[in-house]
Amino acid sequence: MKEKSGSSATAEFRREEERVAAHSGVFKKELGLTDLALTQILFIVGLPWIGVAAKQGPSHIVLWLLAMLFFYIPSAAVVIYLNRIMPLEGGLYQWAKLGFNELLGFLVAWNLWLFAILNTSEIGLQVTQYLRYALGPRSEGLTSSRWFIGLVSMALIGALVLLTTVGLGVGKWVHKAGGVLMLVTFLAILILPWLNLAHGTLPAYHPLRIEMPVLSIMSLNLLGKMGFGALGGFEYVAIHSGECRDPVRAITRSVWLAAPIIAGMFILGTSSVLALIPQNQIDLIAPIPQVLSEGFRSLELALPIATTTIMALLCIRIAQSSVMFGGNTRLPMVAGWDRLLPDWFTRLHARYRTPVNSILFVGAATLALGLVGLIGVGKQEAFQLLWNASGVFYALTYLVMFAIPLLGLKGVSPRPPLWLKACALSGLLMTLFYVALSIVPIIPVESRSMFAVKISGLIVITNVVGLGIYLAADRRRRGHQIPSSGGSLR
Repeated sequence: MKEKSGSSATAEFRREEERVAAHSGVFKKELGLTDLALTQILFIVGLPWIGVAAKQGPSHIVLWLLAMLFFYIPSAAVVIYLNRIMPLEGGLYQWAKLGFNELLGFLVAWNLWLFAILNTSEIGLQVTQYLRYALGPRSEGLTSSRWFIGLVSMALIGALVLLTTVGLGVGKWVHKAGGVLMLVTFLAILILPWLNLAHGTLPAYHPLRIEMPVLSIMSLNLLGKMGFGALGGFEYVAIHSGECRDPVRAITRSVWLAAPIIAGMFILGTSSVLALIPQNQIDLIAPIPQVLSEGFRSLELALPIATTTIMALLCIRIAQSSVMFGGNTRLPMVAGWDRLLPDWFTRLHARYRTPVNSILFVGAATLALGLVGLIGVGKQEAFQLLWNASGVFYALTYLVMFAIPLLGLKGVSPRPPLWLKACALSGLLMTLFYVALSIVPIIPVESRSMFAVKISGLIVITNVVGLGIYLAADRRRRGHQIPSSGGSLR
């Protein structure tokens, strides 16, 4: 959107909002407050994060509190503000397009799309690791096999394609069930140390014991990851704003309802890991199955309870992937509305009113990247490479999101208040911190320099490709005399 003054920019801004809202009118309004709040809990509470935080020992509480002060609360405030003034299908893509311009909006969508694909492509690695804990040590040969991981990935991504095609009328129940399972699972994690303490297998337990962290590259790395990496995600459900019954009120309330619950889950869950697992033996891929297995080992009915809970985690991981996959399929669709991608991506299923072509394309791309990530590296390193790269893609979109209240929305009134700009600046700096440290792996790898080259090269090359796609689409539109401004009507 070109910079204009006063009422002209505001009027153009409102016209574009109305155009996007008109496109969204064909969707069924499936999502309400309960759906969104449980989805927020499911999506934001990443299963590996309590293991990552536990690597720092009792100082994790200080790190969590710092991350929440400088990133978590600011991000919640900025998301609520942007969703209130732009409650549009496509979420962050629309915010960046209207807040700055169409090119930046497209690159935000491109990076968000790549983040979700890479993150979902990890599902085979994670699920097979969970299966090893559920089935026992004898299954390690099978669950470590690249062929087995690839077959599991194919089956799960195929199921996600079918579920997303049917739509949020069914998908929201999967997401709500995943959110409830997440809460129940963390409740089990939180009470396990107390049960072991009562059973005599744990000599002492002090969940809120605090130590100051040692200032080091590792602690700074973990702070950055525990900020943006663990606590980001409030904006993701806004992708489905056009499918919410009351997007402004429901999304705002879901953020404030979920935020304190998520904070408690992270802090107390990390304390449970530290109580039951030696710090140098924490599994960064699947710490929750690990702590459940160890915690139930000396209790009665240990094996069936632990196995059942670990299988519940498989369901949670699949539900998380469904949230991410479903949101990701909307991004090619909304880019198609702006003629930045072919109309093929905007075609809806005749019965379910979902972007079926976009769903098939995202499914194929996710599977391809998941299989490529298994070639030529160890399982832990493959997971860390995919995780770091996807995190940087996501962080780039957050840099733009936080920049909108600071530098964007030129000529549009009312202007963001000063307190919101302070929140945006804090979130921006924390996200920059995360990006700067993301190329440093927190597990041993064969070559740290090659690890950094792989991530940096992937980020640069893919964004050059994204820029090329946009420029080609813009040139094609101009050839057909279609207005290309993000703030103008087609």
